[in-house]
Amino acid sequence: MLKILTMTFFLLLASLSLPAQQLFRVMSYNVENLFDTEDNPDKADEEFLPSGNRHWTKGRYYHKLQQIARVISAAGEWDTPALVGLCEVENDSVMFHLLHRTPLKQQHYRYCMTHGEDTRGINVALLYQRDKFRYIGQKEYPVRFSREKHKHTRNILHVWGEVISGNLLDVFVCHFPSRYGGEKESENDRFDAARTLRILCDSLQKIRIFPQILIMGDFNDTPENESIRRILSAVPLSEQDNSSSSALYNLFADPHILNHHGSHKYQGEWSQLDQIIVSGNLVDKATSMHIKTGSIRIFAPDFLFTNDKTWRGKRTLRTFYGFKYEGGYSDHLPLIVDFFVSLSH
Repeated sequence: MLKILTMTFFLLLASLSLPAQQLFRVMSYNVENLFDTEDNPDKADEEFLPSGNRHWTKGRYYHKLQQIARVISAAGEWDTPALVGLCEVENDSVMFHLLHRTPLKQQHYRYCMTHGEDTRGINVALLYQRDKFRYIGQKEYPVRFSREKHKHTRNILHVWGEVISGNLLDVFVCHFPSRYGGEKESENDRFDAARTLRILCDSLQKIRIFPQILIMGDFNDTPENESIRRILSAVPLSEQDNSSSSALYNLFADPHILNHHGSHKYQGEWSQLDQIIVSGNLVDKATSMHIKTGSIRIFAPDFLFTNDKTWRGKRTLRTFYGFKYEGGYSDHLPLIVDFFVSLSH
């Protein structure tokens, strides 16, 4: 009995000496064509109108909102994620409906989004929970193209705020130019997007005393592609250099630690187009905010899949498969990473 009491005392003493920590979950999700049913005369959104060739009715639109809300809620498990980066959302109307006309209204999310010049009118957005991320400011940046000065694509969203430890967190949400027209033919556009993002990160490294940078989104390139590996200089965690807090680490660059073949399937092949990238300070376990070991994963519950009758195996259950309405979720799978944030600062 005395031995049990002694052990209990030392365990209690050890727990009291540990700093209190809060779990901070981050999610990145390309929700695939989250359009409302209203016509924007300045954008090519005719495909997603009730009169369009996809017959995008209000019923289908509100069902899509419920489906996306279900994924975000499920990804939170016991709680919804503190931050959710979204790609392919049309406008403020869509974001308002997602946060107020679905079960997400119980989570009291706020949002920031871009209002860029993408020809179809799609943008990126960030959802944040105010009790875990104290919003300070935001800005959006157009991609600086080297070949076509007036080319239109999604802007890069930069949001900064304080986490509960008091540290500043800089968040970038990105949706790099697509591979439309061919991977090689379009890669210079993604080079330009990566250069723009790298310049933004370098500028923060100069002005922040303790830079904590979190980048997420759909890069339309894999971690091995030149835009990510060479231009952005985002390397796998296995190449971590403890002497450099300014380095960028791609948390989804090592397929050996991932729980699924990839986040996107095209013509039977899975690839990792979606990524979450962090600065070295968020990898260092000695800092007040750092990655939780073993938490890097693709969110891949059974309900997000259906049988792939064309290429075999499984594929994502989408809203449309071609022009056939499926009433599913997206052609991408979400990503999840957990961080520990110290409650004392």
